[in-house]
Amino acid sequence: MGSQEVSTVDWQGKHVTVAGLGVSGIPAARALHERGALVTVVNDGDDERARAQAAELEALGITVRLGDGATLPPSTELVVTAPGWQPDKPLFLAAAEAGVPVWGDVELAWRLRGDNGKKAAPWLAVTGTNGKTTTVRMLASILEAAGLRTAAVGNIGVSLLDAVLGDTEYDVLAVELSSYQLHWAPSLRAHSAAVLNLAPDHLDWHGSMEAYAADKGRVYEGNTVACVYNVADPATEDLVREADVEEGCRAIGFTLGAPGPSQLGVVDGILVDRAFVANRQKQAQELAEVGDVNPPAPHNIANALAAAALARAFGVEPAAVRDGLRAFRPDAHRIEHVADIGDVAYVDDSKATNTHATEASLAAYDSIVWIAGGLAKGATFDELVTGAAKRLRGVVLMGADRALIREALTRHAPEVPVVDLDRTDTGAMSEAVARAAELARPGDTVLLAPACASMDMFTNYNKRGEAFADAVRARADESA
Repeated sequence: MGSQEVSTVDWQGKHVTVAGLGVSGIPAARALHERGALVTVVNDGDDERARAQAAELEALGITVRLGDGATLPPSTELVVTAPGWQPDKPLFLAAAEAGVPVWGDVELAWRLRGDNGKKAAPWLAVTGTNGKTTTVRMLASILEAAGLRTAAVGNIGVSLLDAVLGDTEYDVLAVELSSYQLHWAPSLRAHSAAVLNLAPDHLDWHGSMEAYAADKGRVYEGNTVACVYNVADPATEDLVREADVEEGCRAIGFTLGAPGPSQLGVVDGILVDRAFVANRQKQAQELAEVGDVNPPAPHNIANALAAAALARAFGVEPAAVRDGLRAFRPDAHRIEHVADIGDVAYVDDSKATNTHATEASLAAYDSIVWIAGGLAKGATFDELVTGAAKRLRGVVLMGADRALIREALTRHAPEVPVVDLDRTDTGAMSEAVARAAELARPGDTVLLAPACASMDMFTNYNKRGEAFADAVRARADESA
């Protein structure tokens, strides 16, 4: 199916099973029911919240089966799944055996776009191990600066179904897509797409790094204008080479160095475009200054270049790239400057929940007291510590798997002082900040970049970042 075509499905009387209640399942069930499908929702859980959600759907005439997400209901012609459900679940194995297709919420949104008579807005899609949300929000800011009706949607928290089926008629959508979502989106065909980077993540779900990369690479399938890749990460360019794209679609690289033809990059503190210019062999178009990117950390400049490449692929003028980047404000807990205390900067990057994100975070500062630890999710830390060793003034460790980081520090940075907090209560963060402050010297940065998930101590990375910020602000008040 071509990028601009709209799929039409006769839903009337079609037996559809929706796998999972929640942010994607409930809107999917409602949308399908409204179109005449005979919908059955199956859900593993049977708690109070699930029963309340089920009652709302049942009042509409939708069948809900709680506590049994494994069995394929009789007569099922299509399964629509929440993105997090693993491919090896019995429900999907049964569907495969019966020849029943499985779609995710992204696939359903793609098929339903234009279904309500609105123009089907093209999608500019972003995936990658790290930086997706920031890049998509930067892209939306640039598109808005160009006067386009747009929204940042997808894995970012705004439902694609809501965007596609709502009242607003968009010119273009900035879409964040996870590997889970791409796995279940076989017919998605974006206008242009970017894979920001690839590093081991969610391998328990995908089964292997090769399968994970292949699902990320699906974002390039059928692109019509540009496949944007990271020059510093050759695996992303490999995915472009493997993709089956529309004739005339171009490979566009982004780099923190000087760009070659068909690339965007940085020259003397200026973000420049040598891809979407009349003579890319000899011309370069200035887009913005490094100082227009907030914060101007190297990995965030890379995000800005990827966003700019997608916007330029859509025909956005250079001034809108600059204005959009200037207007952008990053989400909380992403390299967020909290305070300066005694010439020491305190920075919250609680969102750095894996080693790849933390590597980028550590590379942004010259002298660091690093606060790290939590749930390692099977990660190893030798490469991370080796790369960061020269930047480390000291390290404060906490959380369930802190010993793994401590052992890597012992092997690769034995001269760096390490404080090991043998506690996993939420109050440990205040002590971590206090001990980090003792290690820090003027000009240093105390950086929370845990390289681990947060659930051993906190509800999520947001709560962990808030605990850090609260501890820093309390210390700032004491020293005022």
